Amino acid sequence: MEILVVNPNTTVSMTDKIRRAAESVAGGATRIVAVSSATGPESIEGFYDEALAVPGLLAEIARGEARGVAGHVIACFDDTGLDAARALARAPGGGIGEAAFHLASLVAGRFSVVTTLGRSIPALEANLLRYGLAARCARVRAAEVPVLALETRALEACRQIDAEIEAAMREDRAEAIVLGCAGMADLAAELAARHGLPVVDGVVAAVTLVESLARLGLATSKRGGYAPPIPKRVTGFPITPLS
Repeated sequence: MEILVVNPNTTVSMTDKIRRAAESVAGGATRIVAVSSATGPESIEGFYDEALAVPGLLAEIARGEARGVAGHVIACFDDTGLDAARALARAPGGGIGEAAFHLASLVAGRFSVVTTLGRSIPALEANLLRYGLAARCARVRAAEVPVLALETRALEACRQIDAEIEAAMREDRAEAIVLGCAGMADLAAELAARHGLPVVDGVVAAVTLVESLARLGLATSKRGGYAPPIPKRVTGFPITPLS
């Protein structure tokens, strides 16, 4: 089977990192197809960037559906465009934020999230409420590290992430950490070893869950909110909804 992993920003180096993380957990019969959006911001840091990223994301989801992929993963921790993607696609789809929250809830009584910038905290807190997991999350913390600083593994950026994990363990009584950015996908194993608690990366979490849904033959329900889009003229947006 093929699993499409879409990075909704346009930074190709981040997509390469995401692909490597996805391939590390994919089953032997699963092929990972990782793509960057052709249009949109170079990083997603807040509500405005999310809105700019959605059209390019949906274009990639539509291409994946046309080639018959078995599932879709949206590799932005804000779960950018997830509902729209589920409406557009027949194959099951998941966001890395939603997947990471759920997996953390299976390995710890309470977890904290460590994300990049403080401006992302409201979106993540809103998602936790929506997913019914706000009570399990002790706190959403920001290391105040720009997303693109993670591409070079800048020493100061890594120190700030370490400091927030230590604070989460000490102040939040966190039993697990969720990494709140796809750009942190290559840090999870070393952070878990260094701090001595489970550290959940959303990319591997979402790939594992979407792959499982595909193997079980569970597709997104097309009743209710995820019903296929109503065909209509959309000016300047080259996506044809599936019939």
